[in-house]
Amino acid sequence: MKEIKAIIAAYDKIDPTLTRAALAIVVRVEGSSYRRTGARMLDLDDGNWIGGISGGCLEGDALKRARLAINNSEASLITYDTSEDDPHQIGVGLGCNGIIDVLFCPLDFNDPNNPVELLKKCLKANRETHTLVTITELKKELTGIKKGYCFQYNGMDTLEEFENLEIQESVDRLIKKQIAAQKSGISTIETAYGNGLSLFIELLPPEIHVVLMGNQYDVFPMCRLLKEIGWRVSIVANPLKLNPKIIALADEVKSPAEFQNMLIDEHTAIILMSHDFKTDKINLPKALNTASPYIGMLGPKVRAQKIWDELAEEGFIIDETEMKRIYAPLGLDIGAITPEEIALSLASGIRAAFAGRDGASLKYRKTPIHPRS
Repeated sequence: MKEIKAIIAAYDKIDPTLTRAALAIVVRVEGSSYRRTGARMLDLDDGNWIGGISGGCLEGDALKRARLAINNSEASLITYDTSEDDPHQIGVGLGCNGIIDVLFCPLDFNDPNNPVELLKKCLKANRETHTLVTITELKKELTGIKKGYCFQYNGMDTLEEFENLEIQESVDRLIKKQIAAQKSGISTIETAYGNGLSLFIELLPPEIHVVLMGNQYDVFPMCRLLKEIGWRVSIVANPLKLNPKIIALADEVKSPAEFQNMLIDEHTAIILMSHDFKTDKINLPKALNTASPYIGMLGPKVRAQKIWDELAEEGFIIDETEMKRIYAPLGLDIGAITPEEIALSLASGIRAAFAGRDGASLKYRKTPIHPRS
């Protein structure tokens, strides 16, 4: 999400009378690749770019491809194959051993639904997972549809541009299949009339939101790291007790009394880090009363157990299902000592939990880091 925000910010500064641009997006990955599907790069015809589609090996060539798409006013799909020992292939010798398809879409600044404008709409909307669909290939021309055409899916009503009912139903079925699988990917349609097309169906979830419930000095390195990653950060504390630098860095600061009115969803992690036993004990039931799937408690396990025991004695019993949401102690075991290292441990634990990973060393992983297509 941080990359998307940077692309939007750069796009908004463009003077269309002086500069033209194209958006490159990774739509398919086969094998190993530094970036995955959905990686984006805003290419300007003055030679500058924002974002990236690789670890740096493809960006130079991508800029040339983007200029061609801009000059031709037509989207193009380019395949980069680093799996073969071909000295003429861009990226060979860098050890990626993968194949990626990149779609280059020239941007029409007068089109309110160009790819970047659609991203802006998604970011301005409520915190929900958006489904973006981009046409990557067409066998035959369709009225009003061309390669690079993109739209946000919100049901059959958003498929009216496909005048062929057979294609509408097929597209709807494929999109729902990807949504059910909860992953982005390429889908292909072949009709009886030869109107075949390929779609990149992308699920764009909201940024991870972390709520820090505390006002001590370690909130600052934690907040700073989370913002560098690109996550949303809210702090729940008495503003008068917070360092002005923390207030300036966070997305929002709420008093403890305002906590119950905050938007906390399934993409939100709550961290109890007041360094005060009584305060964390008060805040834990409040946190469990939200939709957050991740509630972290700073401190040793014995401290957390004491809080649970006292709450149980007072009639607030945490059942097994609720206990799965609690991470105590939170973070990964990396030997963290300083506040900055502890922040790294906590952020890593949050990322692992939301990705469904155990946070183990990749050295011992027996399967590919990312699912292979």
